[in-house]
Amino acid sequence: MSHELRRRLALSRNSHDRDAVRRGDATLMEAVWHDADTHVLVIHQSATLIADDAIVMLAAPGVTATERLYLGRTDQAQFVAVMTDAAFSADEALALAQQNNPSAEWLDLRLVGPSLSDRDSGLFTQALALVNWHRSHPFAPQSGQPSRSDVGGWVRIDESGAQVFPRTDSAIIVLVTDADDRLLLGNNALWEKDRFSLLAGYVEPGESLEDAVVREVYEECGLRVVDPVYIASQPWPFPASLMLGFRASLAPGENADNLIADGEEILTLRWFTREQIIAESEADTIKLPGPVSIARHLIEEWLGQPLSQEDTWLGKR
Repeated sequence: MSHELRRRLALSRNSHDRDAVRRGDATLMEAVWHDADTHVLVIHQSATLIADDAIVMLAAPGVTATERLYLGRTDQAQFVAVMTDAAFSADEALALAQQNNPSAEWLDLRLVGPSLSDRDSGLFTQALALVNWHRSHPFAPQSGQPSRSDVGGWVRIDESGAQVFPRTDSAIIVLVTDADDRLLLGNNALWEKDRFSLLAGYVEPGESLEDAVVREVYEECGLRVVDPVYIASQPWPFPASLMLGFRASLAPGENADNLIADGEEILTLRWFTREQIIAESEADTIKLPGPVSIARHLIEEWLGQPLSQEDTWLGKR
């Protein structure tokens, strides 16, 4: 099941070669930048340029952005990501894109991800994760000195030569069921009252994924679960997470009715039957995660069918 699920996860798809072996070549970025087969992907906030469900890539000569990040290649092209900055504004990038693609617009990865090709989804996800890391690390954490990009954008180096590497924050997300095979969903304190999703949280230092599942569920609902089973993973570059999807069952002896929301992260907890999920999502009395998220696909695996509800979290295109 996990292999089939992974193929459907919007942000886990990929078809390009990251070409990591060439990143250490000191001449790489200069050579790639002046190659006619190089395509430039521009990141602005959490969006890139999209037209007709495809990324609008720019030719390098017109791009004046200062940070250049090597994403990899296919047999036909090489790919570089840049971010909008003082030297290359979002308006400038959009104007360049619209010269050949008048319908080009900035679209958020969470909104457009499911409709992109495997190649474009993989490139967009990779680029956004890498750009977010560079944005948050202008200074070296150990020395406090300014740092610069190196190794094709996969390392930052300060004046002493100390290196900092991109980080990924591991987080578990778990589909919990009770003895009646009902599904547990929670409402986060930052959301509208009718928005529900699976329980999730970051893995703590020195903690296994399985222990993180048990701890997070107990912290957020007051009940113990057993037998965490890993299902699939999906990158979530907002800004730097890797979501690790699990299923778990309520522990024997636990009373499913004794749900206790922590009152800080989770305000409301509910058990749902399949019939309730279908009826309430179709009536829009609850808002479930959108198609871009691993939560949506874990719910659909349990449900045994796709949800008909569109993405109500970010709005429609």
